[in-house]
Order: sequence, then structure tokens, then C-alpha cells
Amino acid sequence: MDGTGQRPLRVSAALILRDGKLLICQRAARDAFPLKWEFPGGKVEEGEEPAAALARELREELGIRATVGSEVARVRHAYPGGPEVELFFFSIPTFAGEPVNRGFAAVKWASLASLPAYDFLEADRPLVTRMAREGRLPGVP
Repeated sequence: MDGTGQRPLRVSAALILRDGKLLICQRAARDAFPLKWEFPGGKVEEGEEPAAALARELREELGIRATVGSEVARVRHAYPGGPEVELFFFSIPTFAGEPVNRGFAAVKWASLASLPAYDFLEADRPLVTRMAREGRLPGVP
């Protein structure tokens, strides 16, 4: 629960690495936090497990069938004047299909070192900085 007695908004996000690059998405201009960069994923619905929510969101948003791997990071963040979120980051070891942009301003593969150059959502920034510094996904040797 947050300070208002509300449960935080639960969100699952995918860390999809291919050929040394991570898949990142830019929010549409009409979305909350317009044109900010994020990792693909979305809200966990009531009664849904975070990994199942992520598999569903990746089918809906990108048209891929992903194998959701282990949870590699978890972040709680309170946006000023907005909701508190709990983000679950999962590795995606494999997926079928080629990602198709179904509603983002942009979708691209970015090197880990280049991630800090993108204007990521505030809640994602500590993980972005860590991955760029370490040159790897969390939990991956």
C-alpha cells in the first residue's frame, strides 16, 4: 500500500536483448508521459501474475510470443501527483515473431551503452543507468 492506502499500480516490463541491443519503445504523444522511452510491457490486471501479464502485453503491443524468463529487477516509484508504481522487470530469453509497432511513437533496438541518451520514464532510469554502466542485463553474468 502507498501513503493513501492504495495498492501501487503493478506493471511488468520486458528486457529483450538481441544481437547486443535492447528493445525500447517510445510512448505515443497521446499517452501519459508522452514521448518518454520505456521497456515494452504494461499493467498487471487484477488476479493476473506479472509474468503472465507481460506475455499478454507483448502479444498485444508487439505481436510477439515471448518466453518470459526470470524477474531480474523490481522497482517502486511514486510519480509526483500520480500513482505509485511497482515495476517488475523480466528477461525474455526467446520470442517468436518480429516485433511490430502497434501503438508506440517508435520502437527500436538500442545498445546498452546508448540507453542513457534516451529520455526514459523516471522509474526506469536507475536500471537504465546500471545496464549502461555494467554492459549487461541484471542477473546475467
